[in-house]
Amino acid sequence: MTAHKAIDVRFFAPPADLAPCFTSFYRVEVDLPEGEILEDWLQPEWANLRFFAGNAPAADFTDGSRVEGMRFQATGPSSCPTHFTIGRTRMWGIGLFPLGWARFVGLDACEHANTVVDGERSPAFAPFVPLCEKLCTPDHSDEEQFEWLTDFFRNLADPPRDCARIQRIHEAMVDPYIVQVEELAQKCGLSKRTLERICLRHFGFSPRLLLRRQRLMRSLAAFMLEPRANWSRVIDRHYHDQSHFVHEFHAFMQCAPSEYAAKPHPVLSAFMAERKKVWGSPVQTLDKPR
Repeated sequence: MTAHKAIDVRFFAPPADLAPCFTSFYRVEVDLPEGEILEDWLQPEWANLRFFAGNAPAADFTDGSRVEGMRFQATGPSSCPTHFTIGRTRMWGIGLFPLGWARFVGLDACEHANTVVDGERSPAFAPFVPLCEKLCTPDHSDEEQFEWLTDFFRNLADPPRDCARIQRIHEAMVDPYIVQVEELAQKCGLSKRTLERICLRHFGFSPRLLLRRQRLMRSLAAFMLEPRANWSRVIDRHYHDQSHFVHEFHAFMQCAPSEYAAKPHPVLSAFMAERKKVWGSPVQTLDKPR
């Protein structure tokens, strides 16, 4: 069985009243022979909640934080890759937009950036522990679990006070023509100081780093979706030259573009292709807020 055929992904659109808070809900089944594993590297993304029905994987950031065998794994927003190994399992994933973080977590995102934790032991993610009861089991259908998910979040928390400003920043940030902090602040009608505060609080990083991450992810997503592409064809037009791109790639992905391309990406490649086909966007960070 090829790695691609071993992975079945199904996406669920959040209902309209919850859509501004979530990148997507998705169910992944990894159908491998017992004892066999796949290895891959997650790219920078927004915060995620992942629930496993048996055989939970190992995941670690390059700073040394690691979880293994935990049925509820939670990550904050990230600006670096997450290495993981995964075997036969069933998973529900929930991607939190910055507005979703503000509404359902409500803590400083910058304090939880680039971390992966056991969600059942972390105070920050304690509100989501009841989800384990219905998601960490194969005893319910996808439809039943999705309905329970949406009911759960509808009753969990009210929208935050900063809702409108978070949405304005997010909408401007994904605009590929905005590459400078001054442009972002002007587009949002905010001072640079206020923009910095809101971004650190709800997005996890400074405005400058967020714009750099967007530029990198536009290039990386284009490369991953085009198997025969070379980096020179897909790098974002806002890089000064190829050496600028290589420097930025190393800053985020902690390896050279050629090294990353040479690594196996069985899970991510299958996931991104299906996400692009079904959802219209291959990665969370390129999703427009709804």
